[in-house]
Amino acid sequence: MTMKSEVLDLETKIMNHEAYGTVYKWSPRNFELGSFLGHGKFGHVHVAREKSTGFLVAIKTLFKSQIVKSTCERQVMREIEIQSHLKHPNILRLFTWFHDERRIYLVLEFAANGELYKHLINSPKGRFPEYKAAKYIYQVADAVEYCHQNHVIHRDIKPENLLVDYNGDLKLADFGWSVHAPSERRKTMCGTLDYLPPEMINREVYDVSVDHWCIGVLLYEFLVGKPPFESDGENRTKARILALDMVYPHYVPQGAKDLISKLLRKSSKERLSLDAVKCHYWVQNFHSINS
Repeated sequence: MTMKSEVLDLETKIMNHEAYGTVYKWSPRNFELGSFLGHGKFGHVHVAREKSTGFLVAIKTLFKSQIVKSTCERQVMREIEIQSHLKHPNILRLFTWFHDERRIYLVLEFAANGELYKHLINSPKGRFPEYKAAKYIYQVADAVEYCHQNHVIHRDIKPENLLVDYNGDLKLADFGWSVHAPSERRKTMCGTLDYLPPEMINREVYDVSVDHWCIGVLLYEFLVGKPPFESDGENRTKARILALDMVYPHYVPQGAKDLISKLLRKSSKERLSLDAVKCHYWVQNFHSINS
């Protein structure tokens, strides 16, 4: 049985149970738990096998007591609601979820090659070669463009929130800071300091273009091994972001510099569109190689 058919089998099983308002009572007994994959904010993640199909998934177990203690009930439910409706080849699928008295279980797509961040730090000199950086940026831009088309802002794009599947393709994950924003105008400051855009630091109203900024920071980190505004201390980092105080090492190619500079614009209206990111000449130079 192929990987694609196994996915369809599991999805068909889920959809058949949930059709016409009939919700199947999933439980941990439906899954054979495997190796530990990592810790999350409210629990842990294991690889697991769905018993009737044999399909491998990741089970993310969240402890309700920890969620309540952190007053994050709404955030967790929003994450589940958003991710369960997103279906894109470069977005980690949430197949289904269920809960008992103490725990919430998320049944997620299994990305066999783990966190992208680990691949980055283990690369020669701690950075990706051009062809790989270009491939990953194309896939991230495509996934985030799909999110925006569905009125979702991710707000925390970084290597730790990207996974790599068996084929070496990226999966955008961790929608904990994401928001469904039909008006596309928000003001909440959230995300990761090194990736914050100027409008968030200034606590100004912002829109989907905060994700465009993050993709620019991400590309710099892919090619250099660290974010462009990284500094000792929060205030210094914020000051560098607001001043666009960044330096390109000599080995960063001119085409990548051009793309980064068009994303890291202080004015959000001037940032390159995600379609233009995918069509940028530096990305396209490697797209045929990566396809």
